[in-house]
Amino acid sequence: MMANWPIFFFIFVFMFASAGSSSSLHDKRIEITEFASPGERVNLSVYFESLSEPCATFIIKNLVEIFNKDLINIVNLQLIPWANASISNINNTILCQNGPYECQLNSVEACVLNVTNNVNKQYALIYCFEFLALEGRHEKWQNCFNQLGLPEKPYLDCFHAGNGTLLGRDYVSQVSKLSPPFKFLPWVLVNDKPLEKDYENFVTHVCQAYKGPLVPPACQLI
Repeated sequence: MMANWPIFFFIFVFMFASAGSSSSLHDKRIEITEFASPGERVNLSVYFESLSEPCATFIIKNLVEIFNKDLINIVNLQLIPWANASISNINNTILCQNGPYECQLNSVEACVLNVTNNVNKQYALIYCFEFLALEGRHEKWQNCFNQLGLPEKPYLDCFHAGNGTLLGRDYVSQVSKLSPPFKFLPWVLVNDKPLEKDYENFVTHVCQAYKGPLVPPACQLI
């Protein structure tokens, strides 16, 4: 139920609701999070599928740490859906491991990543979708826009135009070029280096990879 959502999620809800009525507050938030220079930031890449329980669990219970611990200030977060999809050799359609509902939610998430470059909005929406997926309510994904105070039209326009599926083909191509190939999902990389089974310990790997001068408190103890 919504009342059981972590307090972190309500921070996002408040932030985006406030942004809808006061752009200056939102702008101030973005300004504050510009911490490390682009060349100093650590690339954190997460390959996932929308209806994979391990992926959803990682996104809502583990990946949240980059926000809770201010690591987002030193990270380039790259979320890559459609990670276990494939293209049919018979009719050239895109197929998903967990069926058409997963393809649908993959499409929605691809549109989110395409429509906005704001990593806070990207993560908040995908967090919401994946929470619903864990509860078996993934078909309610459209409610997330209202919960976050975000206009749904640009995202739905992308989805209904089929652009999310077209983007899915690009993601399938991107995943096929992974070296080494992924072994399971979520597949997490820090600066293009796969963490393998240590992916839940990604905070340590991010801190070790960061070479900038302004070290977040979470990294000072590592």
